Formats: sequence, C-alpha cells, structure tokens
Amino acid sequence: MSSTHAEVLARTADAVRAAGTVLRKRFRAVARHESREELMRALAANDEAVLEVLRPRLTQLRPGARWVEDELQGGALPPGEWWLVDPAEGNVNHLHGLPEWAVTATLVRENRPVLTAIHLPLTGETYTALAGEGAHLDGRALRVSETADLGLALVATSQARPDEDASIVRRIGSSVTAMLLDALVVRTSVPATLHLASVAAGRIDAFWQFAGARADLLPGALLVSEAGGRVTDADGRAWTPESDGFLASAPGVHAAAVAALTR
Repeated sequence: MSSTHAEVLARTADAVRAAGTVLRKRFRAVARHESREELMRALAANDEAVLEVLRPRLTQLRPGARWVEDELQGGALPPGEWWLVDPAEGNVNHLHGLPEWAVTATLVRENRPVLTAIHLPLTGETYTALAGEGAHLDGRALRVSETADLGLALVATSQARPDEDASIVRRIGSSVTAMLLDALVVRTSVPATLHLASVAAGRIDAFWQFAGARADLLPGALLVSEAGGRVTDADGRAWTPESDGFLASAPGVHAAAVAALTR
C-alpha cells in the first residue's frame, strides 16, 4: 500500500476518535424504553450525533467514495469505493449501560476492505488495519493466537438480530451447541466487531456468525486476516459479503471449527 493509504488510515483513526468523544459523552445509566419505537429513536439519536462529526471528516478524506447509508444491510456493494461506517457499533449495549461499544469506519473498494479504524471510547483503544500492512492496536502489531486445539480454545459468536429468519436462529442455536461440545469456552454477545478485534489480538481463538451485516464483519475480517488469521465462510470456503456464514480464527483451530459448524 502507498503512503497515501497510510495517511488516510491515520486520519480515519483521528476521525473515529473524535466521533467517539461524542458517543462517550452520551453514555449514562441504563435508559429504559417503553416500546420498540422509543428504543429505535434512541438508537437513531446516537447514530446521528456521531455522524455529525464523522461524515464530514471522512467525506473530506475521500470525496469520491460513496457512503453506505444503512449499516445493517448485508450482501455485496455496487462497484467502486465506499465508506462503511457503524457510528455506534454495539448501540444497544450503550443504551443499557454496558461497556461493549465502538465507532468504526472502513474504506471498501470493489467489496474488499482497504483500511479500517475501530475506536473504543471508554478504554481509548483504537484498532487499525491496512490491507497488506498488518493490524495494530494503538500502534502495537497484533497477532492471532497460536492455539492448535479447539478443546483449549475460547470461541465466540453473536446472536441473531431481532426479527431474524427462524431458520437462521435455529442454525445459530445448533452451532452454539456444537461449539459447547468441542470448545473450551463459548461466548455469545454483541457486537461482532469487538469479538473480531479480540481474535486479531489473540484473546479469542475463533468467531463465527451466520448472515450478518457488512458493517459487522468487514472491519473485523480485515483485522483478523492482517493479524495472520483465517477468514472464510462457515464451510471453510472463501468469504465474501454475500456469504451466508462467516468464520474468523487462528489457523490452528480453523479446520476443527469448520468441522464443528458443519456437523
């Protein structure tokens, strides 16, 4: 990658840190909501407050890049360069007073992530990755774990979204059961991006998910692959945003994880 891409990544990291300050200031005790509509309004308010800071900065960085308007969508993007942003990744956690949330920004070109920056406002940590140049946490190079036995592995998945198709919900349930039988510890929580950051850092050995939004998976896919991990679909084939399954893991447990998920 050229120095230009490194400069864009550095400024993208600055942008998510600035936006993260807004989200941190909005963090408070548990906010109770009396209806689904009220909850959705609160989620949208967080997104809008962060985007007021993030959108102009990223647009200035890459004026020709289009903007993915709905971070919850899956599937392939049209040709060209896109900013894929989740202004409040783990938004529900934020509203419930839980610490697992972040601001993410990923530059995608022809459906491949070029660079990503993920900022955790409560800890001040910033994960970055640049295609071909590695993954880092606050400048420190990341490397996936060397675990080679799924029976000694800590693995993780995310839950189905509300209103998800019943067949996907059942598939997730079956996969959790399979991993409970084969792995040492199974974690199930949202958001996916933070699990994937932990895979890249070697703290978690594998993460899988069925379906899922592009914004959930593309940032972490770049982090994990640049940290030396394997990223495929749940059957072990090449993963794309159109795949119906996702697996990111340390190389040593990948084959066993595929076997568990396809049993």
